Amino acid sequence: MVYDANALLNHINRIRKEIGHEKVSIDIKEVLYDKDTNEMWIITNDRPDKSAIIGKGGWVVGRLREELEIGSIHVESYSDFLQKEYRMNLSLNKLNSFVKINKENNNLDYDSFIALNNLIDILKIKLDNLYSFNFYKYFKDLDEGPYGYFEAEKPTAIVALSGGTDSAFSLILAKKLGFNPIAVTVDPGTIVLPKQFKQNVENLTKELDVKHVYIEVEYGEIIEEAFTGRFHPCGRCSKVIEDTLYDYAIEHDIPIVIFGDMLATGSQCINWQEHVDDGGQIHKVIRLNLPASLSVAKLENKSLTSHYNLKKIKGFGCPL
Repeated sequence: MVYDANALLNHINRIRKEIGHEKVSIDIKEVLYDKDTNEMWIITNDRPDKSAIIGKGGWVVGRLREELEIGSIHVESYSDFLQKEYRMNLSLNKLNSFVKINKENNNLDYDSFIALNNLIDILKIKLDNLYSFNFYKYFKDLDEGPYGYFEAEKPTAIVALSGGTDSAFSLILAKKLGFNPIAVTVDPGTIVLPKQFKQNVENLTKELDVKHVYIEVEYGEIIEEAFTGRFHPCGRCSKVIEDTLYDYAIEHDIPIVIFGDMLATGSQCINWQEHVDDGGQIHKVIRLNLPASLSVAKLENKSLTSHYNLKKIKGFGCPL
């Protein structure tokens, strides 16, 4: 089914008028519809157009979805996609050069080389389907088809798994892309890692058939300093978690450590990380920010993780 942008605009303007919204000029750049998933993407020129289509409290797009009998309508601005496209191209350039140089210098084993090329492949596909790429549908089609991504014979990556959606997304992606990952949860105790997060960890690793390891760490000093207000805990906490993960990777000869934060986008998505062990010896591991390399938005994250046995956890972030 083809939806005409002008006809859709008339529909939107009528709904806005009926629910008492002011009259505004709206520009729609493109309309896409996937009949298999019954989803529509409305691409506007900029964010004000996007806001006008969504409406206050989501009333306009909600009515539009009901009247058109469409399962889901995604309203996105082209200006946001330009930024996402730019970041993904930076990631693609960095990943291509990283893999090429390190393969030539014999710094990548075969399994790591294949897994990183799988990542490059999906990044290219997402760039070619910038508006409508859907991780869940993509992997579902792969699983049901004759071909899929080659999975490494031995683990090539550990994934930092906290039980939140970002780390869950990272683990699912690492598994689907053939990294044969081990999920590692750094456990500072129930104040920082409550039981509902642990339940998500255990549910997901079981569902994905991924090996999982808890590593207990001592956080008494960090917690005390956070509660007394002497220091902000985030920097110290991150350092402990990262050092623990690097130690595990080095001890088990696993070349890649995957993180789920979205800070290291574009050209910073993959790098060699130096780590000094307790004996003072310097090691190098590959740090990969997997969702950041693909410029994953929250909605994309949710569209994949919602299909797994993960409990929704209220609140935001760490209790410290």
